[in-house]
Amino acid sequence: MAVAAGNALSRASRAAGLGSGSVVGGHAVLAVDPRALAHLALGRQVMLVSGTNGKTTTTKLLARAATAATGTEVVTNLQGANLTTGLAAALASGPLGAPAVLEVDEAWLGHVLPELRPAVLVLLNLSRDQLDRNNEVRHVAQRWRDACQRLEAGAVVVANADDPLVAWAALAAPSVVWVGAGLGWKNDATGCPACAGPVSFGDGGDWKCDGCSLARPGLDMWLEGEGREACAVAGDRLGGPARYTLGLALPGRCNEANAATVLAAVLASGWAGGPAVVAMRQVDEVAGRYARAEHAGTRARLLLAKNPAGWAEVFDMVGASGGPVVVAINARTADGHDPSWLWDVPFERLAGRRVVATGERCLDLSVRLHYAGVEHAVERGLLAALAVAGPGDADVVANYTALHQLLAVLPARGQGTRGRGRGTRGAR
Repeated sequence: MAVAAGNALSRASRAAGLGSGSVVGGHAVLAVDPRALAHLALGRQVMLVSGTNGKTTTTKLLARAATAATGTEVVTNLQGANLTTGLAAALASGPLGAPAVLEVDEAWLGHVLPELRPAVLVLLNLSRDQLDRNNEVRHVAQRWRDACQRLEAGAVVVANADDPLVAWAALAAPSVVWVGAGLGWKNDATGCPACAGPVSFGDGGDWKCDGCSLARPGLDMWLEGEGREACAVAGDRLGGPARYTLGLALPGRCNEANAATVLAAVLASGWAGGPAVVAMRQVDEVAGRYARAEHAGTRARLLLAKNPAGWAEVFDMVGASGGPVVVAINARTADGHDPSWLWDVPFERLAGRRVVATGERCLDLSVRLHYAGVEHAVERGLLAALAVAGPGDADVVANYTALHQLLAVLPARGQGTRGRGRGTRGAR
């Protein structure tokens, strides 16, 4: 009854053009059966992905890799609905017993983990995000550690060994596979979560606490090389030594790290790595991220950046192009109402480029760009901002709701990126 009610309401929502229906359908499922997550997870192999950045991309890569490795379609929540309602809707949408690969909000991981009872838990990173409603990042790390202590015997945690907060949390788990996934943004990890002492970072991702024994664990999977030559290298615990050339269509070192983490999860599950890598190479767009669109002669590549850590990764992606950059910032509920994180973003790296500030909080952004010494134009309308950027190639970097506003109105070239959701106010 819960599944039927949820799926019916989801279909009605999509038919009425009100969105994907993943949230409202999940509300219906949980209203009929408050323990639907536990009931729908029974008999499945569940794999969970959590972290501040990269959850949606990693979930898509893992879903594709798991399907290729097992020959079975998995149940997943690729639209990013990662709270209890979205998880319930995703599980209700697929056949009972099918494997599940689910993205989970980092603040909610501890709440849903006892019901979902994952076989594999992927922990990516932890940094400040949505400051108006999320706790300080060390509180989240403590909740992760508590959740890892409650994992069932046989469950495997695949964790980023380069993030001290993640490593401390994962050390409480019964079994951990350690990945050298990198940590470009270190500002939230300079204090030891175990003793509050200073954390020292060395070369090659190495780190240790100066006040206690907490230090970077030995790696089971790591990256070598860059770009099309990037390889994920598996150690002895993952059947290595073995090298897997990634050859991703997705840009950036962060996505190479996401793919290496996925490969570690695949190998830890006892599956073959080769088919998983081939499947990951086919992914070129993730819920609108990295899609390309054209407007007024501007050929735009759409990128998501929602917090300082995410911006640090995006700057690495756009740094080599030298073309115009359109920055779109909103501060709605899904973004976090507090935009003070803008002052932690090193916008100075955009100096000398053509920059257009847009979105509902374009004036806040303009002040920040002014103090960063970045010459820029201001245009509140998203589509108008693309025209101001001028003809040719441009990177459009938007936070969450601004990106979805653009996806709703732009004729994007990519898989399923046109006309999703509503929320188009301010896009003109």
